[in-house]
Amino acid sequence: MSEYTSHNRNGQTIGIVKKQFFSFAAPPDRLKLESGADIGPVTIAYETCGSLNQDKTNVILVLHALSGDSHVAGYYDPKDAKPGWWDIMVGPGKGIDTDRYFVICSNIIGSCAGSTGPSSINPETGREYGTDFPFITVGDMVETQKALINHLGIKSLLSVIGGSVGGMQALEWCTRFPDMVKSVIPLATTTRHSALAIAFNEVARQAIMADPNWNKGHYYSGKKPDMGLAIARMIGHITYLSDESMRLKFGRKLQNRSALSFEFGAEFQVESYLQYQGNKFIERFDANSFLYITKAADYFDLAGQYGSGSLVKAFSKCKAKFLIVSYTSDWLYPTYQSKEMVKAMKKNNLDVSFCEIDSQWGHDAFLLPSDRLDNLIKGFLRGVPN
Repeated sequence: MSEYTSHNRNGQTIGIVKKQFFSFAAPPDRLKLESGADIGPVTIAYETCGSLNQDKTNVILVLHALSGDSHVAGYYDPKDAKPGWWDIMVGPGKGIDTDRYFVICSNIIGSCAGSTGPSSINPETGREYGTDFPFITVGDMVETQKALINHLGIKSLLSVIGGSVGGMQALEWCTRFPDMVKSVIPLATTTRHSALAIAFNEVARQAIMADPNWNKGHYYSGKKPDMGLAIARMIGHITYLSDESMRLKFGRKLQNRSALSFEFGAEFQVESYLQYQGNKFIERFDANSFLYITKAADYFDLAGQYGSGSLVKAFSKCKAKFLIVSYTSDWLYPTYQSKEMVKAMKKNNLDVSFCEIDSQWGHDAFLLPSDRLDNLIKGFLRGVPN
């Protein structure tokens, strides 16, 4: 098996890819945000896979979740230990077949993986924005993606696909730009956060802001709020799993000992696992970006934004074909929330397919290898005329 071989059953990968950058909204043409603030210039990091056809009608926009990035598939370097975050799905012969489609994945505004966010330099001060960065929304994320699509000379999208917060962006795309989107695949997502989801996000944000190194968001020249961010990730990671997956993986097994130690430490394997996830997260993500993106997810409310409280009205201008996917063990965005959007879409006589996949792995199941999801997406896309 070569170092480029994916664990996907097709055994193929896109190979070497390159992170690219697009900058726009330079003053005086700054980007107007939904909060009323404006910002500029704005840089968006993105990646492309596959080949664009002559008519530019084979484009699929893939949207990442909260802490994801533009590196969706393949490798930046032959020495990379891991491929992009959805290499199991994007590549030759896979669910999103790069022999057929031109795939674009961009890093959202507010993030810290190449796109403009709180850790970027504010041109007005010469220092990192920190919490001087304006509040953003899912709609703002989509507007910057639209600017990138315009820059690439693309007039329509064959499909917009995303899971979790990426699914929110996909839903925003088809309501904000209904004439541009031919199909949408929202995975493990919702049209608005429940009180439970908002509550978990708020506890995670408070963990960051309570860290003495947070310094009201202006920590870049000193110590970073690593402890707060690690705890925030631990909280978030619990919501991505399920009771069954944690029971099967950890149970009550102890970590490196055969008896209780009667001390405060990571005695249980699940404790050690969460600490590992938190410590790994601080190596690649920015605490302020976590604050801003979770707040944007909490603000997202499709019915409130487009339907005066009515989800049916929110989807009334949509023209896309839909494949909605939920998971039985996802308690963060449970299936009833997907069924609500399916019902609203059907009341608008939209072409909607729905599948609840039986999975024990919780919310993150869409990121794991699944022949069923692979075949669902592959079959659905082939039914979308370009």
